[in-house]
Amino acid sequence: MKKERQVLLTAILIGTAFAFAPTPLHQLNHHVSGTTRSTPSDLILSAGGFEWEDPTSDLADPGVENPFKNPDLLQPADGDVESLKIDPARLLSPRLRGCNVYFIGMMGSGKSAVGDALARRMGTYNFLDTDSILERATGMTIPEIFETEGEAAFRDAEAQVLDSVHAHVRCVISTGGGLVCRLANWSKLQTGLVVYLKVDPEVIMKRIEGTDRPLLQTENPLETLKKLNEERKERYEQADITVEIDELMDVQMAADAVIRSLHDFIDDNPPAWKVAKAKAQADGLDWVN
Repeated sequence: MKKERQVLLTAILIGTAFAFAPTPLHQLNHHVSGTTRSTPSDLILSAGGFEWEDPTSDLADPGVENPFKNPDLLQPADGDVESLKIDPARLLSPRLRGCNVYFIGMMGSGKSAVGDALARRMGTYNFLDTDSILERATGMTIPEIFETEGEAAFRDAEAQVLDSVHAHVRCVISTGGGLVCRLANWSKLQTGLVVYLKVDPEVIMKRIEGTDRPLLQTENPLETLKKLNEERKERYEQADITVEIDELMDVQMAADAVIRSLHDFIDDNPPAWKVAKAKAQADGLDWVN
C-alpha cells in the first residue's frame, strides 16, 4: 500500500510541475506592460531550433561591476543625497546572467525568508520554495507527508520537485534541509550558485521551538538537531558560498550578507570566456564576437 501511495505521490507531482513554472524568459524580455520590446538581432542566435543569447557578445555583457568595490554605483543617479540609492541586489541580477541561486541549510535557518527577500530586491528573479511546491502539489503538509508516506517517499518527491524547477532560469530557490543528502540532487544544484545559510543549532531552536517538524519529534529536539547538522555538515559545506547568520541578524541583514557574498563570488570566479577576452584585449588582440 505504501508503494502504491508513493507512485501516486510522484504522479501528482509530475502532473502539476508546470503549474509552478516561472514566467518564460522570452515573455519577460519581449512583453512589458502590454508593449513589445525588441532584442538586438546580433544578440539572439539560432541553435537546434532554439533561440539563445551569445554570452560572449558585448551586448549580452552588461558590464556591471561589484558595487561594494565601486561605491559610486550605489550613489543616487541625480546626485540628490535625499533620494533613494541603488540597491546592490538590483545590480546583482545582470551579473548573474540568469544563473539560479539555490539556498541550502538546516531547517529554520531562514532559507525561505531570505530567499524571498533576495528575489524581491533583485526584481527580475522569481522565488520558488521546494517545500511549498510539494505541499501545494500534494495537498498535504510536510508533516502529513512524512506521517502517511514516510521519509523515503518524501525525499523521492522532493527530488522530483527539484528536477522540475532546476530547468528554469532567473530563479531564487529555497530547498529542504535534507535535500543535500542525496548526491543525485547535487547535479541539479550545481547548475546554479549554491548558498549555505550557516546557523548555530541553538539559534535555530529559538526560532522553531514547539515546531511540528517531523524529524524533531524526539525527547531532546536540540540534540537531534545538532546530530542532523553534524551528519549534513560535509554536504552543506560543498556550497559555493557560506553565509554565517547570527541571532542578531534579521531577514534583510541576512539578505544583505548574501548579496555581498554573491557579488564577491562573481568577481572571484569569472566565466572562462571573460578571462580569455580580457587576456586577448590586454595582449592588444581584437576580440571577435
